[in-house]
Amino acid sequence: MTDHRQPRFDILPAKRVEQIIDEAIQTLENIGVFVENEETVEILAGSGAKVSDDGKRVYISGDLCDRCVDTVPDTFSLFDREGEEIAEIGNDNVIFDPGSAAISIHDFADNRIRKPNTKDLVDFAVLTEQLSAFKAQSTALVPHDVPETLADRYRLFLSLIYCKKPIITGTFTKTAFPVMLAMLTSARGSAAALKDKPLAVFDCCPSPPLMWSDLTCQALVDCARHGVPAETVSMPLAGATAPVTLTGALVQHTAENLSGIVIHQSANPGAPIVYGGAPAIFDMRKGTTPVGAIETMMVVVAYGQIGKSLGLPVHSYMGLSDAKSPDFQAGLESAIGATLAALAGVNIVSGPGMLNFVSCQSLEKLVLDNEICAMAQRLIEGVVFRNESAGFEVLRDFADSASRSFMTTEHTRQHFRDEVYYPSDVIDRGTQGEWEKGGSMSASERAHSKVRQLVENRQAAVAPESLVESLESIMRADAAKHGLESLPHWRLF
Repeated sequence: MTDHRQPRFDILPAKRVEQIIDEAIQTLENIGVFVENEETVEILAGSGAKVSDDGKRVYISGDLCDRCVDTVPDTFSLFDREGEEIAEIGNDNVIFDPGSAAISIHDFADNRIRKPNTKDLVDFAVLTEQLSAFKAQSTALVPHDVPETLADRYRLFLSLIYCKKPIITGTFTKTAFPVMLAMLTSARGSAAALKDKPLAVFDCCPSPPLMWSDLTCQALVDCARHGVPAETVSMPLAGATAPVTLTGALVQHTAENLSGIVIHQSANPGAPIVYGGAPAIFDMRKGTTPVGAIETMMVVVAYGQIGKSLGLPVHSYMGLSDAKSPDFQAGLESAIGATLAALAGVNIVSGPGMLNFVSCQSLEKLVLDNEICAMAQRLIEGVVFRNESAGFEVLRDFADSASRSFMTTEHTRQHFRDEVYYPSDVIDRGTQGEWEKGGSMSASERAHSKVRQLVENRQAAVAPESLVESLESIMRADAAKHGLESLPHWRLF
């Protein structure tokens, strides 16, 4: 018999959660949100929202918010490229995936930050496939060897080929979604199968304060109509594009996310959507937006509590750092963030691998963050009572035996692998002598060695050739429309 309690951390009193939601609804009713997409304005008006005379500002009532929140599924499942269920998204289930859409990569060998290319995307996908703490992958890098107008669908193309895990992704242009949907449908076999077994989640980000752009409105509506899971990613910057107080930023975040849910559910009630975000404070000294700040993490934990109080699946960007290399600061900020997100029961935690204010990815940091996330997962497994007796019986049996060590007992053999998480050799638990014999390497140096070892295994999860050819056909046809005669060399297997 097993029995345990999953540790949970709530940061707000229940009455303050209610207050923030109430003030967010007041904001939507009295201030409204700007909506730049004409079709979305019509959809909202058809659902009962009020529209300003110029057709740009939409006022959303509390009743409409409640109706739309009620139609959101409280859980849904993600499946890998082969159709195997990977995780149920909702309740207090927690999965981690790498952070997405980095415009640069940290080159460990040269200790510099540079623009990523096709090989970097391939290496990243291959690496993610082999890191067990990540149940999903992401379109983590923006390649600079294809036109900017193709970057969103090209990175999905490579991710589907080189890693079988479900994907957290998003669009950069309105024309991208049909192409990306075609790729996902090809991987799954049919539109009905893709809806039944979701393979991707699309980030849809409002523009703070209180605005939904033409692009993100279209992404929400497209996802809803095709049953592809979406997640609202509100990004208030406390003190810059949102009130400086954490409570003020939370009210804005709640209003932006609720308005996104109303857009999405008005387009197709019952379609899956996740309540998410990527907030940050604003550092008045440096003019930066530190995601590694403890206050940023506090906002995330608080909005996670708010989303869960509404009965919604929750997403966050945590487990990332503002450091410029995988150093002590990177470990400090990433470990605190991943642990807090897990304790808050955030369902999808994106961010591992990221540096430099959500702009840079590091393969070495991803390997180190794999250990952080695995430890966070072990933490929320809690203290498990694996037998009727907590410990007395095994102590009694030991006392009656001739043994002088618990290492040789049947109880130890039965439980030691379940009870203890054993990290990879990236984490040093050896003696000083073993460390010196191994070259006296730092954690980041060991991670670099692990990266080089794993990225060579490019056959780890390459898609079947028939699917590769189908995806290539879709990608080449779309590239031709954008004036690209040939794709960069991407067949690295």
